[in-house]
Amino acid sequence: MTPKVRLFLEHPLGPGQPLPLGPAQAHYLFAVMRLGPGDGVAAFNGRDGEWLAEVAAGGRREALLVARAPLAPQRPPADLWLVFAPLRKARTDFLVEKATELGVARLVPVATAFTSAERLARARLQAHAVEAAEQCGATHVPEVGELVPFGRLIDGWPAGRALLWADETAAGRGAARGAGPGAGAGAAGPPAAAPPVAILVGPEGGFAPAERARLAALPQARPFALGPRILRAETAAIAALALWQAAAGDWR
Repeated sequence: MTPKVRLFLEHPLGPGQPLPLGPAQAHYLFAVMRLGPGDGVAAFNGRDGEWLAEVAAGGRREALLVARAPLAPQRPPADLWLVFAPLRKARTDFLVEKATELGVARLVPVATAFTSAERLARARLQAHAVEAAEQCGATHVPEVGELVPFGRLIDGWPAGRALLWADETAAGRGAARGAGPGAGAGAAGPPAAAPPVAILVGPEGGFAPAERARLAALPQARPFALGPRILRAETAAIAALALWQAAAGDWR
């Protein structure tokens, strides 16, 4: 049986590989989950798939696991980025967690003209991504990038990556601007563009006119609508990710 406890580790995984744990993970295993020597843990590192690891020794401040056998191969996500304007603390945490569960490969925070959050606690957000991957069974943890200004993001946008951006002004007008291959007539959502692709969701105030002009001039950028209502930023991101995954990603 696959162990119920999953841990993301930085160590290589292979038969007999020792896996030392620090205080935080040791406390979680022994004080919270009440594991002991001989118990099994599912371990993954984002490279070597998922492995069965056995608790060899430890206490609440340190522990040692030993990798025993593979449980699942490495499953790379679809080459999908989420580019998002940071929100207030709890809502950004929520967005990172749900985007990880939905299978994004990378999280790219962007500072737009109307972004309300001036700082980004990148380490905290990365920890949320790790926890979400542990909980949802993923073998990949998306990297949370540094906060980048909107202009710099567009200036350096990769030539081969489509940029699908949520246009709040198109709410209620269906998908006339967002319909693409695989989209039904009248359906709303991001175009079913093949990866590599990124979905861009702006802040609560939407995109400034100058930002909209920059997006309109970028050959890789395509706007889309998300139904008849204007959604909150985190709702829009989750809806867009789910729709794209169902149409063109790894949900098919």
